[in-house]
Amino acid sequence: MEKKKYFIDLGTREISQIQAGDNNDFTIYATEEDISQLREWFDQMYDSDHEAFWRAHVPIKPYHDDESNDQYDDGIVHAYKMIYEMGDDKTRAHIESMGILE
Repeated sequence: MEKKKYFIDLGTREISQIQAGDNNDFTIYATEEDISQLREWFDQMYDSDHEAFWRAHVPIKPYHDDESNDQYDDGIVHAYKMIYEMGDDKTRAHIESMGILE
């Protein structure tokens, strides 16, 4: 499959082939299958974040003992790994400087 250039904004979970505004936190080269996989991780992160929002309204359940937070953390690490593997040199250098994959 042919790899295409994509712009990624992890904060908004945006994946676009068109650079617009501030959606270019990371630049990757990926196949449609790769993008589909990355989108699945983004969707998992969204679902976990949504669950954590509702958990926040339950004062008897502590933050550190919340499965949805752990799932979100796992999702973001997997997303960073994928972005790193498909990223251009600037993207890889930025992720390396964050130390998130160590």
